[in-house]
Order: sequence, then C-alpha cells, then structure tokens
Amino acid sequence: MRALALLSFLTAAVLAGCASQASPDAPPNAAPSVQAASDLEAGHYLVEVGSCHDCHTPGFMENPVGIPDSLWLTGGAVGFRGPWGTSYPRNLRLFVQELTEDQWVARLQGSGLPPMPWPAVNELSEPDARAIYRYIRSLGPAGQQAPRPVPPSEEPATPYMDFVVQHLERLGAAPSVP
Repeated sequence: MRALALLSFLTAAVLAGCASQASPDAPPNAAPSVQAASDLEAGHYLVEVGSCHDCHTPGFMENPVGIPDSLWLTGGAVGFRGPWGTSYPRNLRLFVQELTEDQWVARLQGSGLPPMPWPAVNELSEPDARAIYRYIRSLGPAGQQAPRPVPPSEEPATPYMDFVVQHLERLGAAPSVP
C-alpha cells in the first residue's frame, strides 16, 4: 500500500512539473512538446505516459510497482507473433548506446514491426524524442540484446503472445485481415 501511495505521489509530482505545449518561440503549427525542469524529467515522463515499460521492461505488465530500476527498458525475450512473424521488444538501454542523438531522432521517424505503435511514435516532436533519448541514456547500459525477429514461416524458440485475430465471423461482414 505504501508503494502504491509513493507511486501516486511521484506521478503527481512529475505531472505537476510537466506540461505539454508548443514552445513560445516555436514556429506556428509546431508540434507540442513536454516542458519540464529538465530533459531527463521530460524523458522520464514521456516514457511513463507512452507506456514504454509495458513491452520494453520485463515483467512490468505483471508487477509494475515491483520492477527494479536495473531492469527498466532492458527489452525482453517474450515475442509478439502475428502475420508479420515474431517481434521482440528491443533493449532500449543498449540501443541508445549504439546511436547518436540525431540517429535516434531519425529512427523514431521510421517504421518497424508491430506491436510498436509507430504512427504514434512518428508524431513525437523533436525535443520530446531528444528528451527520451537523454533519459534512456542516463539509465546506462544494462541487460542483454533481445532476440532477433523471426519470419512468419518459422516457429520462434522463445515464448510468445499470439496477435492473430480470432472469430472475425462474429462481426458479420468482417473486413479482411492480412
């Protein structure tokens, strides 16, 4: 109970220190970005509200309060299997060590395998993408690389979650799914 109260307090404190707005000197129609006391606070906030831990921190979905910082964003060996094959949540703490900040920003404007929400990630403002990079990098390298993606024609050697829609006929005239 204390841990939950502490988590609520910390979340409220972070939210109080952050606001999403366009910078006053930004050009018209500039993407909004989080304003915080520091880039690290902004990056931490964005990782939290973006639910990055849900996939990129092992065991987070089962026990979000009990995961030590040492495991945060270290990826995982449980795959996500669908028509694309099997993908794995990347170890972001090792990944940011391989990239410059500019390379990270460019990478977040790309695409990749599901279930990563690429359309949402592509909407990040550049300052927010840089804040996330700086926050993750501040955690330091830890953990192992995640397994490489497995093509749809192969059975993965790891556990996986099945992302195949079941019983489309229950929708009546169901749209086709690849």
